[in-house]
Amino acid sequence: MAATRRLVNTVAVITINHPPVNALSSSVRHALVEEFGKASKDPTVEAIVLNGSNGKFSAGADIREFGTSAIKTVSLEDINGTIEASQKPVVAAIEGIALGGGLELALACHYRVADIQSRVGLPEVLIGILPAAGGTQRLPRLIGIPAALDVIVRGRHIPATEALNLGIVDEVVQGSAVDAAIQLAQKVIGLPLNKRRLSTLRISSNLNMEDFLDTTVEKTKKQFRGAQAPMACIEAVRASVLLPYHRGVEKERQLFLSLWATGQPQAQQYAFFSEREAAKWSHPSGARWYSEEPKLVRTAAVIGLGTMGRGIVISLSKANIPVIAIEQDAYQLEMGKKAVNSLLEREAEKLKQQGFSPGSKLASVHFTLAFGELQDVDLVIEAVYENMELKKEIFRKLSSVCKSNAFLCTNTSGLNIDEIASVTDRPNQVIGTHFFSPANIMKLLEVVRGQQTSLTTIATAMNLGKILGKVTVLVGNCPLFVGNRMLGPYLEQASYLLEEGCYPETVDRAMEEFGFAMGPFRMMDLAGLDVGWRSRTEKGLTGANVPQGTPARKRLGNRYSPLADLLCESGRFGQKTGKGWYQYEKPGGRTARPDPWVKDFLQKYRKTHQIKQQPSNQEQIVERCVYALANEGFRILEDGIASCPEDIDVIYNNGYGWPKYRGGPMYYASFVGLPKVFNTLEKYYKANADVPSMKPAFLLKKLAAVGGPPIKEWRLQVGKPVNKL
Repeated sequence: MAATRRLVNTVAVITINHPPVNALSSSVRHALVEEFGKASKDPTVEAIVLNGSNGKFSAGADIREFGTSAIKTVSLEDINGTIEASQKPVVAAIEGIALGGGLELALACHYRVADIQSRVGLPEVLIGILPAAGGTQRLPRLIGIPAALDVIVRGRHIPATEALNLGIVDEVVQGSAVDAAIQLAQKVIGLPLNKRRLSTLRISSNLNMEDFLDTTVEKTKKQFRGAQAPMACIEAVRASVLLPYHRGVEKERQLFLSLWATGQPQAQQYAFFSEREAAKWSHPSGARWYSEEPKLVRTAAVIGLGTMGRGIVISLSKANIPVIAIEQDAYQLEMGKKAVNSLLEREAEKLKQQGFSPGSKLASVHFTLAFGELQDVDLVIEAVYENMELKKEIFRKLSSVCKSNAFLCTNTSGLNIDEIASVTDRPNQVIGTHFFSPANIMKLLEVVRGQQTSLTTIATAMNLGKILGKVTVLVGNCPLFVGNRMLGPYLEQASYLLEEGCYPETVDRAMEEFGFAMGPFRMMDLAGLDVGWRSRTEKGLTGANVPQGTPARKRLGNRYSPLADLLCESGRFGQKTGKGWYQYEKPGGRTARPDPWVKDFLQKYRKTHQIKQQPSNQEQIVERCVYALANEGFRILEDGIASCPEDIDVIYNNGYGWPKYRGGPMYYASFVGLPKVFNTLEKYYKANADVPSMKPAFLLKKLAAVGGPPIKEWRLQVGKPVNKL
């Protein structure tokens, strides 16, 4: 049964029973109508409690039904209207989660009780839509416009204690929310319900409120460039101020349908499902959903307490895995210890606010200089400076110190996993775990398998990512792996655009208006220009090794832009020095301002190399950068480094600031049309044969020739070998 009913004295307890998360599918909605109808008519029932089975109230609508006939049956708003109109008090007993339609269902109840570990929210904006069952109308009436906008537009999950402070729930309990809800239901039998029916309340409109909403619109436009769902959410909430409830719900529905027509919800839902699929990691042969039992990681160690190492330590501690943290000398250890402890204190404060004891959620961190203390750990993550010889030296030590079944992980962003593994006595237990900085905040984890990495090692690393709350993607071993390898042609094109007449702010503006969180030059300034420069220098790709060429410098017969190298030679490393592609108010400053020095530098460079200026417009900038990105993605698929297009999109959606409402670079290429992408790249490559990264990939050419696969079929391609895509 999708919903069941039992009687506790005079209280009917209706339980949603649709595992695993009690999604409000068509069958659940029909069952709720039936059970509420029976409870309403039963003279022995004086109050009703609504809850979910298995410790979860409801995760909301079943998004698999979107766009199908199932969504057109009994609507959730119809059910909510029935619940709210009930003459018998209805109490929601929230356990685990009440998200999206789940919270809308709870808001229709007259009272709400939550257990202290539960979370509520209206996260529809994260999949490109808005709450469409009265959520944008009821929540503002309950907690006010500013608080409701914060919840709806950001789509965040609200801990129970915060929900109580906001007024979303009436009680928060340590024990059973169902028992507490039954007790509350018995207390309120016979009390008036009019003031508990949110749809009957009105919000007073005033000029200040209109100004507030207009200001929110402008802020949201800047924060969510190009995303339609946040803007629609604001307009729906505006309707709660200006219109009576029933007309506000009509406006909410109209906005939902308008959003669906933009194509953004489909892209964001593709991204949502792709993240689920990525967790079903692939066998190295390409077979999807390979089943291998991971080993339990009870203790871990992190080597290196720089920015990345500190974040990894915090991530492990938050996952309740005790950590041993190692540094090379006493000074670095003390600096790392202070930074880690400061971050742990912040996490402890958050837990305290949520009603948890930090000791129950944060595992211990032990700081040491002694490698010998790693003899009993289950897993080690090396997070030192990106230098092959240094990493190999560390892995030799680990091989001699760690127990024979310990897993050895390297947090490299692009070095050869097999070379690192070759110095150990257990190459089958060596794997890449490429975290993104700051590791305690960024969601992405690239797990990199080597040629000898065992299935058990892969399974253990993928499971660890899940335990750490990461979006984890398995990739193959090649220089720079997937994300950073694709970044190469993207940044290459950005630099060529500068040579040809554009300026950093022009390119960045185009890419940010496309939806990127940050343009390529602002991103490079933030990361530090010296990082890439040091790597290129170590490989002999800079300075005297790069001869002059016409119209630009060449390397190995191919076009090479030394612009970033020349900036570094001038001591311009980005934000850390207060100047890079932009100028900043001070070293470490965040506000990027166009720099006259850079403009003059570029003009002199073009004149020196006799480069004809042909600045590109916004559309051309986006095409060159984005198509180069996707083209490298197709090469990665050809090489078998990624198992499917979805994995590439998951990486870019979660680690590189790609706008999720565009699905990912591979999805976007399909959206605009693979033939168009192919023809644009082909045209550019014919005119610029010294830029091999723009030569259309064979797989792209093949797929473009047959005109597919269509976007709607991309998820169906999961598990098929690349040559059969």
